Amino acid sequence: MSGRLRTFALISVGAFAGVAVSLGISAYAFRDTRGPIPLEEIRQLTDVFGAIKNHYVEPVEDRKLIQEAISGMLTGLDPHSAFLDADAFKDLQTSTQGEFGGLGIEVAPEDGAVRVVAPIDDTPAFRAGIKAGDLIIKIDETLTRGMPLSEAVKLMRGKKGTAVTLTVARKGEAKPLEFRLVRDVIRTQSVKIKVIEPGYAFVRISQFQERTVEDLARHLGDAYKSGPLKGLVLDLRNDPGGLLHSAIGVSAAFLPKGALVVSTDGRMSDAKRRFVASPDDYQRGRRDDLLARLPQEVKSVPMVVLVNGASASASEIVAGALQDHKRATVMGVQTFGKGSVQTIIPLRADGDRPAAIKLTTARYYTPSGRSIQAKGIEPDLMVDDTAQGSFAGLQIREADLARHLEQKKDSTAPVGASRDGATADPHGESRTEAPVAKRYEFGSTEDFQLQQAMNHLKGLPVETAKKPESVAASSAPSR
Repeated sequence: MSGRLRTFALISVGAFAGVAVSLGISAYAFRDTRGPIPLEEIRQLTDVFGAIKNHYVEPVEDRKLIQEAISGMLTGLDPHSAFLDADAFKDLQTSTQGEFGGLGIEVAPEDGAVRVVAPIDDTPAFRAGIKAGDLIIKIDETLTRGMPLSEAVKLMRGKKGTAVTLTVARKGEAKPLEFRLVRDVIRTQSVKIKVIEPGYAFVRISQFQERTVEDLARHLGDAYKSGPLKGLVLDLRNDPGGLLHSAIGVSAAFLPKGALVVSTDGRMSDAKRRFVASPDDYQRGRRDDLLARLPQEVKSVPMVVLVNGASASASEIVAGALQDHKRATVMGVQTFGKGSVQTIIPLRADGDRPAAIKLTTARYYTPSGRSIQAKGIEPDLMVDDTAQGSFAGLQIREADLARHLEQKKDSTAPVGASRDGATADPHGESRTEAPVAKRYEFGSTEDFQLQQAMNHLKGLPVETAKKPESVAASSAPSR
C-alpha cells in the first residue's frame, strides 16, 4: 500500500454505527509505538478474566470475553471508536457501494442507549417516520439500555422482507412510539438533481459514497446541456457523511483547482494531512478525472448550501470548505459537529472471520483552520426548517453524546492553516415543542428552507431564524 491514506465509511448495516469520515491505514496497526507495558493493569485484566471463567453463573467462551474486553476499551474512548467483528467488518466494506441490508438508520451510542442521528432517504426507516434525535429504547422485545451498539445493530439487521418493531422515545412525546419496519435491501442513490425552475438547479446528496463524485459530475453535466445555470442549491440536510475522498471531490467540483478542502491533525505523522481540490485526493486510483468534463461555469455559479442538525462529518467538510472559500452561502441550522477522523485498523484477515478496530486518530479542520468537533458549522444565514420553527428531534449533536471528543482548548490548527476563533451557538437554548400539522419532503414545493435559498439566489428577502418559541413536529415527509 502506498503512503496515501485510504478512505472508508462507517459500519453500514442498515443501521449505521456512528457518524464519521474514516481514514484507513492498514500499516498503521503494526507500528511499534508502545511504551512500557502496564504490568499491574494487565494483571488486573487477567484476574478479572479468570474470575469470570471460574465463577460466572454460566460458561463463557474465551473469544466472547476477549472481544467484549476489546469492545469495552474502544467504546469507552469516544462515540465513534469501535471493535468491528467479522459481520461488522464485512458490512463496512460493502456499505460504501450504495447497497446493503437493513432499515436505513444512522445511529450513535449515547449514555448506554442508541440515538438516531439521521434516517437515510427513501429507506424503510425514513418512510416509517423515524426521525433524527429519536432514542431507540427497545428492538422488538429487547431493551437497548446498556446494550453495546454492535448488538443493537445486529438486532436491527435481517433478511429482506422480515419485520422488526422499534420503540423510540421522542422529545415532545409523552409516551414511547412504536414503529413496525420491514427490512429491505437498501440501495441508496446518493445524488439527485432537478431543475426547480428555468436556470435554477437543486442537487441533493444524501450520503457520500464511492460513486458520489461520478454521479454528481454526470448530473451537473446534464443540467448544463439545456443552458447555463443562474443559481444552484446543494442540499446536505440529513446527510450523515461517508467517504472522505467523495467529500473532497464534491468540494473540488465547485472550488478552484488546488484549493485546500480540509486538513487533519493527530499524534501520528500519517494523521497530519492536507487534502486539496485535486484528482490525486479524490480519484482513488482512477486515471480519468471525473470532474474534467464539467462546464467551467460550475466553478462560479451562485450557490447556497443547505444544512441542518443531522448534517455530519463529510457534509460538514463540504459546507465548511465552500463557506471558508466564500464560494457558497451556507443556510439552515447548526450542523452536527462530527469533526474527528476514524482509522480502520485490520486485526486479522483469516478467511471468513476478519476483524478490525475503528479508532479515532485525528481531528479535521476547515481551510481557515476551524475545528468542527463538538461545534459544527454555523450557517451564514440561520433559517429554521419551517416558517413556524425548526423540526422537533433535530437538536441532538456531537456535543450531546457521552464521551465525545472535546475541541482543543487552544484552538490549535494544523500546520499551514490559519486559526479562526469559534463562537458559541446562538440557537442552543431549549425550545418549547409546538406541533405543526404539515410536513414536507426535501426539494418539494413546500420545502421552506429551499424557498429561502431561492430567494437568496434571486436577491429577494430571506426569512431567517425566529426566536425559539415553537418548532415543527417532524422532518420525515408524508408518504
